[in-house]
Amino acid sequence: MKKTLYLFILLCLPLSIFAGGKAKYVFFFIGDGMGVDHVNGTEMYLAEKEGIIGTEALLFSKFPVMSVATTYSMTNSVTDSSAGGTALSTGEKTYNGAIGVDFDKKPLKTVAERAKSAGNKVGIITSVSIDHATPAAFYAHQPDRDMYYEIAHDLVLADFDFYGGSGFLKADETFEGEKAPSIYQAFDNAGYKFYKGLNDYTNSKRGEKVILMQEEGRDVYSLPYAIDRKEGDLSLEQITKAAIDHLSYKNKKGFFLMVEGGKIDWSSHDNDAATTFAEVVDFDNAVAHALDFYKKHPKETLIVITADHETGGLALGTGKYELNLKALEHQEVSAGELSNLMSVLRKTKNNNVTWDDMKEFLSEYMGFWDELQLTWAQERKLRDEFESSFVSKKHSFEESMYTKTEPLASRAKEVMNEIAMVAWASHSHSANYVPVYAIGVGAEMFSAKQNNIDIPRKIAKAAGYKW
Repeated sequence: MKKTLYLFILLCLPLSIFAGGKAKYVFFFIGDGMGVDHVNGTEMYLAEKEGIIGTEALLFSKFPVMSVATTYSMTNSVTDSSAGGTALSTGEKTYNGAIGVDFDKKPLKTVAERAKSAGNKVGIITSVSIDHATPAAFYAHQPDRDMYYEIAHDLVLADFDFYGGSGFLKADETFEGEKAPSIYQAFDNAGYKFYKGLNDYTNSKRGEKVILMQEEGRDVYSLPYAIDRKEGDLSLEQITKAAIDHLSYKNKKGFFLMVEGGKIDWSSHDNDAATTFAEVVDFDNAVAHALDFYKKHPKETLIVITADHETGGLALGTGKYELNLKALEHQEVSAGELSNLMSVLRKTKNNNVTWDDMKEFLSEYMGFWDELQLTWAQERKLRDEFESSFVSKKHSFEESMYTKTEPLASRAKEVMNEIAMVAWASHSHSANYVPVYAIGVGAEMFSAKQNNIDIPRKIAKAAGYKW
């Protein structure tokens, strides 16, 4: 019902809203790794769950302006997140690995810094660590994306108003591996108040500079996948709402908010279709809060959505003229969490897991046999890996970009992809187009195919930031 209402509102808006005026409030959403087929696949999956052949549109895909962008970096046709993020933040190409610097490692001014110079409040939020490549590209200037400690110190220098994410990767260790004073002390000295979890954030005060993180003891690398989320876990949607409320309070000058859905990329590196589509939906849920704000300020707001690159070379269809995306609804956890639960099963059974134990386990978490019929070849794939890992004890974790996985969990994920008829070209990035969506003041500028470096320049033009 809510999505139907949004669609009605969008269709009824006069075209004059999209042209002229100035974007006082700017939302820049980046779905890390989110290619065209990540969006299309999610919408087809949502439709199949409802018994429909077609698409069930996400909120942002209903925006009146849609186009595509190229993503190549200065040094390669395939970009990494740091060069891609820097292109989207500065309007300049750079080498893979660079954070907010050019080819000569000189700082480049970001669109977020230009918003700050124009007197706007600025927020940078993500579903991964705050010092990760994409968010860092908006406030930091370092020659290497792995300089997490140094990147965190640039956060203080940027002096933005709201930061949110899972935490920080290296709080007291330099890039060279030397012990150093805690970055939290630097944040405190700069007047930042850091809050751990939403319950703690209720103690925040309007007007203060905020860093919102996960609760103590939770993973600093990222927020949990949407498919794995448990009560008390911080979500990108919650951080987005908190940031909007904080930045808009008694704010006559306006704000710039960058929101990254960082784990679309992570699950795509894992070639985990069910988890990826859930992450795209979660990203859309964060967009919903920006759209709520837009409805209240349609003549002063611009929302732009894109990606820094595509991850995985996702393909919808594997030979037959068929898809079976509905099968993915039976996957209860991410491939990484499936691996964790498998390791727990090992310990619970004192390393004496039987094939019947494993069939029951895979039925519970993947729907195999009970909900989804497996071919002889698919069951053979699982049984062979079980014999190797659990019987012969030839057990070594498989690694992708961000996870280490039990080999049987990897085979289970592969079987699920086969059943759903989803294919992946690699566990890495591709040079595929990424989508661009826009609504609001200046949205018409995003209507044609563009280079990623065009996007921040167009945002600055719409908002009146000096370039």
